[in-house]
Amino acid sequence: QVQLVESGGGLVQPGGSLRLSCAASGSIFTFYNMGWYRQAPGKQRELVATIASGGSTYYIDSVKGRFTISRDNAKNTVYLQMNSLKPEDTAVYLCNIVPPSPNIWGQGTQVTVSS
Repeated sequence: QVQLVESGGGLVQPGGSLRLSCAASGSIFTFYNMGWYRQAPGKQRELVATIASGGSTYYIDSVKGRFTISRDNAKNTVYLQMNSLKPEDTAVYLCNIVPPSPNIWGQGTQVTVSS
């Protein structure tokens, strides 16, 4: 069974940067589009960015120009580089395939943007 483990979150000041990683236990990256999602307290989970198996990317408007998604199929890992972070980016960040499979959500990694 595929397992996803997110890491790299933390507390950062507004304007700061973080790089999130999502490591998978199986070779799912070669075949699937991958996505980063986030869930803020009291809000629904939302898709933040996606990367296709061929490398094309998609971002929601609120993170365009600030976040960059990438993947390393050899390492079964997908990354999210987050720059110019804002308080409204505070959330638990999770990765999954696109569309998401309910059976493989990981624990996520907490990102808190605060001064």
